[in-house]
Amino acid sequence: MSDERPAQTSSSFHFIAGLSTGILSASLLQPADLLKTRVQQAHSTSLLQTFRGITQSPNSLRQLWRGTLPSVIRTGFGSALYFSTLNALRQHVSRSNLLASAGMASIVQTNPRRTPSSSSSSSSSSSSSSSLPQLSNLANLTTGAIARASAGLIMMPITVIKVRYESNLYAYRSLLGAGSAILKHEGPRGFFSGFGATAIRDAPYAGLYVVFYEQSKRRLSQLKDVTAPVGGEMKRSSSVPINFVSGVLAAGLATALTNPFDAVKTRLQLMPGRYENMVQASRQMVREEGVRSLFDGLGLRMGRKAVSSALAWTLYEELVRRAEGATWREANTSLR
Repeated sequence: MSDERPAQTSSSFHFIAGLSTGILSASLLQPADLLKTRVQQAHSTSLLQTFRGITQSPNSLRQLWRGTLPSVIRTGFGSALYFSTLNALRQHVSRSNLLASAGMASIVQTNPRRTPSSSSSSSSSSSSSSSLPQLSNLANLTTGAIARASAGLIMMPITVIKVRYESNLYAYRSLLGAGSAILKHEGPRGFFSGFGATAIRDAPYAGLYVVFYEQSKRRLSQLKDVTAPVGGEMKRSSSVPINFVSGVLAAGLATALTNPFDAVKTRLQLMPGRYENMVQASRQMVREEGVRSLFDGLGLRMGRKAVSSALAWTLYEELVRRAEGATWREANTSLR
């Protein structure tokens, strides 16, 4: 009886875990996000010039955290929606074998989610640091992309407000004032400025991130080759650093591949009157400023995404691991 997993963490738990990790990462890394936005809004301004301009202004420390509230709302609830949706999709795919039945991929069928007492069924699964369902690369890519695109659509209005707060092109004093100004001058459509570029940035980024993250964890786990004495579960002291390093590597790769869409998205959201759509904006940017403009803010974005994603995913997986471990122990105690 003890070999069976009694219960899984609820969707609300994954929502709260995602919310907590999102709020933490957004609060800590807001200055990097603000600097990225300022650099992308004006190609002629370097990171050093931007940073000096902010630090030499009155209330420089406060200026570096400008836009923290919309950023916390957007990243916190966005992460909550993303992780809870991703968990639901991954659980569904692991149970239904959906992608494999379509002849597109094979999903790892050994215990969709390992438990503290489950026996190891394969060398790859036994040496993995993951506490999440083990899926194929295609399944990871698809579920990650769908979850991120869905969360991005819901959070788009606060995303637009966040970017404009961080820019120095607007002088919004409150979230309500920003929302009223956008609605008055641009209509409801203004809240979804740059959604095409955002979706094309976020969906591939999230999908690629999950693929790179899971592959990195698997390879680093095999390299580390340290497993717990019982059940094929990697020791927590080993799994945490492996997950964090995997998060940094995955975010760096996924960010580099999707940065052009981020640069275009920022221009569309800050200057909707100048740029009509994603294709026209990218062409105009390349024509007037060169291909390099599509990679403005890449270093900042890579650094921020590497730390924020690694922090969020490591904490999220650790929360899931601890919660499910506690659930398993409670259920086993009640059965004795």
